[in-house]
Amino acid sequence: MLLIHCPYCQEERPELEFRNAGEAHVERPRNIAEISDDEFEKFFFIRTNPKGVAYERWRHIHGCGRFFNAVRDTVSDKFVTTYKAGEPRVDVARDADGIVRTKGAAQ
Repeated sequence: MLLIHCPYCQEERPELEFRNAGEAHVERPRNIAEISDDEFEKFFFIRTNPKGVAYERWRHIHGCGRFFNAVRDTVSDKFVTTYKAGEPRVDVARDADGIVRTKGAAQ
């Protein structure tokens, strides 16, 4: 079972308390009524789904109920870090040992 750190509750809780809400940092078009159908399709349906580092939105549904962002390595299925919604994207890198870590984090 995965343990996920909620950046609002400041606790690690079982994954059963959370729900994945898709890709994080998806920018909404400024005037959605004026975009073409193809642009709307890309905004609404198309996601990156990378093998490796993925930026995701999660919701702590059985806790505080708040949305937050997480960086997860889809290869190892391990969470690298979590941070509050609205905060800037966290930079990460895969080290020589193959583990993804936040840049500047102590090892």
